[in-house]
Amino acid sequence: MTSGVVQDGEFTHWGAPINSQEDIDAVLAMKTWAVVGLGNNPDRAAYGVSKLLQDKGHRVIPVYPRAEIVHGEVGYKTLAEIPTPVDVVDCFVNSKLVGKVVDEAIDIGAKAVWLQLDVIDHEAVARAIDAGLIAIMDRCPAIEYRKK
Repeated sequence: MTSGVVQDGEFTHWGAPINSQEDIDAVLAMKTWAVVGLGNNPDRAAYGVSKLLQDKGHRVIPVYPRAEIVHGEVGYKTLAEIPTPVDVVDCFVNSKLVGKVVDEAIDIGAKAVWLQLDVIDHEAVARAIDAGLIAIMDRCPAIEYRKK
């Protein structure tokens, strides 16, 4: 157990499961996604996943140090710079860095955080849930869409 979060098959927080199909479906229904780590490199997973999200009707806002335009959307250097409300912060960053991104997602009033495959930070997920966000960890929205 780490800071109230335990892993036993599916992830849980204080005994409540996370990554439930209900939570995944709720997050996939949200429209505006800030994708942290999204640049113009087509070889990176963030590039392809964000395109799929766009194709499914989501607005994708790139968040990347170079603030590049990606898939026709203006990019920003930080979540705080985004001038419109964000529903989901999709995290394509290293597990060691994701805690800061989750804290920024809480600060901007996001409704959910999505930590991509192999991005795991139990403490950050606990903070997100405690702040009222839906938290998905170690999952990929593209894979979840393919399951439907």
